[in-house]
Amino acid sequence: MSKDLDGLRDQVRAFARARDWEQFHSPKNLAMALSAESGELLEVFQWLTEAESRALTPQARNAAAEEIADVLIYLVRIADQLGIDPIAAAREKMVLNEKKYPADKARGTNKKYTEL
Repeated sequence: MSKDLDGLRDQVRAFARARDWEQFHSPKNLAMALSAESGELLEVFQWLTEAESRALTPQARNAAAEEIADVLIYLVRIADQLGIDPIAAAREKMVLNEKKYPADKARGTNKKYTEL
């Protein structure tokens, strides 16, 4: 894991421990909380046009930043609870994605890998 991500993981651990929240941080509960926070991130973009979503107002950008932070915090926490290095997992997944979506076939299309 990266040094920054290790530091965040340790900070989140300490935060939960200081509040005796570890008892609530099962992988199931964390996954549900992650889903809820992802939904809150979606709300920032609800009803925006494509152009508006690329040029958020300062208020919407701040809201997106807070929700992205919540998503990251829960993601780091669930990875910690499961003993998964999220950086290593993402790198392994990118190797799989390279195979599923070869650039020469996937360039410029939004088709799923099963349709390429």
